[in-house]
Amino acid sequence: MCNNNNTSCVNISSMLQPEDIFSRRCIWVNGPVIVGAGPSGLAVAADLKRQEVPFIILERANCIASLWQNRTYDRLKLHLPKQFCQLPNLPFPEDFPEYPTKYQFIEYLESYATHFDLRPKFNETVQSAKYDKRFGLWRVQTVLRSELLGYCEFEYICRWLVVATGENAEKVVPEFEGLEDFGGDVLHAGDYKSGERYRGKRVLVVGCGNSGMEVSLDLSNHDASPSMVVRSSVHVLPREILGKSTFELGVKMMKWMPVWLVDKTLLVLTRLLLGNTDKYGLKRPEIGPLELKNTAGKTPVLDIGAFSKIKSGKIKIVPGIAKFGLDKVELVDGRVLQIDSVILATGYRSNVPSWLKENDLAEIGIEKNPFPKGWKGNAGLYAVGFTGRGLSGASFDAMSVAHDIATSWKEDTKQQIKTVATRHRRCISHF
Repeated sequence: MCNNNNTSCVNISSMLQPEDIFSRRCIWVNGPVIVGAGPSGLAVAADLKRQEVPFIILERANCIASLWQNRTYDRLKLHLPKQFCQLPNLPFPEDFPEYPTKYQFIEYLESYATHFDLRPKFNETVQSAKYDKRFGLWRVQTVLRSELLGYCEFEYICRWLVVATGENAEKVVPEFEGLEDFGGDVLHAGDYKSGERYRGKRVLVVGCGNSGMEVSLDLSNHDASPSMVVRSSVHVLPREILGKSTFELGVKMMKWMPVWLVDKTLLVLTRLLLGNTDKYGLKRPEIGPLELKNTAGKTPVLDIGAFSKIKSGKIKIVPGIAKFGLDKVELVDGRVLQIDSVILATGYRSNVPSWLKENDLAEIGIEKNPFPKGWKGNAGLYAVGFTGRGLSGASFDAMSVAHDIATSWKEDTKQQIKTVATRHRRCISHF
């Protein structure tokens, strides 16, 4: 048996086929296995730690919050005020600004991990997670790659599995006709850092969400000439209204008003502040921004300066792409643009279906069991950060998951103690 700060574990072999015993080390985890060391995974782990429940965290990267550390651009700041982005049981430092930079957020997450003594197992990739109905346990198979140990395989056996890899684990890279013949630089927004390298260049930004808007703004600020592809309708709202966060204002109004009325109020205020966005190629959806977020998970764009650049013509809006050619792109309206580079602000998707076997994560996601109960599935399966509610929703999920697991774990522990005590009394009675 072995013990560390996060888990109690024993090597077991009763669940394995004979050939598996020699190929993969098997470890019993006396608590949940948490997959992912981003904000969601850290939040669950911290709350479990507070309730003295053992666990392990598996993380495929070499650091916590790898998305924030490795796949975000330099100018990124939190889109919402810090009180809506902090994790449970530890607020942001008071001297942090209302909208912390990505570097400040990473600093906060690292201090969070240190404060709760969270120690993920880095460079360990989950290959598969499968529920064994015979034993009522999860079998999580991983591969560890390290300079010291090389290539090692493990199988963790546990009662509870927490999926905390988030909705943004893998880049979405659409296929476009002729892109292989383009000849210029093609980059996903996850690899974009700064507009400095694009100074003086004509850049096509594919996507008009928050990332597409901010990348276009950054390119314009670095004297590039961005054209942003807008294929569908989009809600653009000011980040602040009358000095207050638009998100915060919406949350407060929803306490007293129905969603449709809150949406209507926000859109009227937005029209007064930004004007008619349709006029500049940004057609609004028929459904209001909050209702659209709740029903379809589509986040409105919170403008931090890009819209004024659109109005001035420094950021051009163009329709969908028909095909690419050498140093050019043909649009669906027949126009042809000469361009030097392409940046794909086309978002991310979950990688869970690639390794979670015989279980549809949708059953505990927003599709079938919406917020605030989308965190719990069957057979000890939990998910954090899949209800489309950002960091505040992930924190809510994390506390719910930790409380549910802690309740079950403590009940199991009591039962085990009673069983051991009963056996001990029986042993004594024989002497």
